[in-house]
Amino acid sequence: MTPTLRLTRALTTATLLLASTLYGTTTAHAEDDPDDPPGTEPSASAPVEVDPNDPDLKLPDGATLAQAKVLDIKSVVEEQSGDERREDTNTSVTLALQAEVLFGKDSAKLGGEAKSRITGIAEEIKTQNATRVRVFGFTDNLGSSAHGDVLSKQRANAVHDILSQTLNDPGITYEVRGYGEQYPISDNSTEAGRKKNRRVEVTFPRTEG
Repeated sequence: MTPTLRLTRALTTATLLLASTLYGTTTAHAEDDPDDPPGTEPSASAPVEVDPNDPDLKLPDGATLAQAKVLDIKSVVEEQSGDERREDTNTSVTLALQAEVLFGKDSAKLGGEAKSRITGIAEEIKTQNATRVRVFGFTDNLGSSAHGDVLSKQRANAVHDILSQTLNDPGITYEVRGYGEQYPISDNSTEAGRKKNRRVEVTFPRTEG
């Protein structure tokens, strides 16, 4: 093996090792009281096989390699008003609507504008030919945690009901969860941040290819 080829293999392996150490993906669990935050499905397996016995790695005695992962590329787009947020990865699409767009204060009753917003999400689900849809509700940290858990689940159920009626597709499996104040996306110490945290997220796999 030439010195150049050895260096290239060593750099590739070191990059995969660093990525595995610094980054990770989480999987959304379907338990009633999940311990892990909702997220994307596990990443695809790494395209490069790494030989842990390769002498070019020069690992310290007793050291082992973490399993290599393919890192998701994430794109987040938020409306200027902050009412709607879209997150795309190479495996999934997440559309988040602020609770104020859908519901009255401290309510799970859908408002007048809600149906048109949810119908737009349904059209995107059709476009992606998704057969598995997650509907997750979240609140801010005001009030009791127990109340937030109940309210977020009720709101997720309300969005799910409109989605399922609009799509009318028995081939779609839904996962509906209320996470309350868990997993905020903004700072709960300000009203602007709390407003972003009061949301319902709809996540589904994106079309491959």
